[in-house]
Amino acid sequence: MYGCFIHLDIKDNKIWIQQNVTEIDIGQELVDLGVLKEDIVVGFHPPYMRQFTEFAVS
Repeated sequence: MYGCFIHLDIKDNKIWIQQNVTEIDIGQELVDLGVLKEDIVVGFHPPYMRQFTEFAVS
């Protein structure tokens, strides 16, 4: 059974946010820590929706 609150992967030198069921904006937290937005992918969005985020597409 899979039941984690936050799931991050590192793939192709990018941080993929695979799941976030918390109130914390993980993407913004990473940016605040110095990670470039181009290095963050919101993986729980389908590929066609990622273009509408402020982060990397893939």
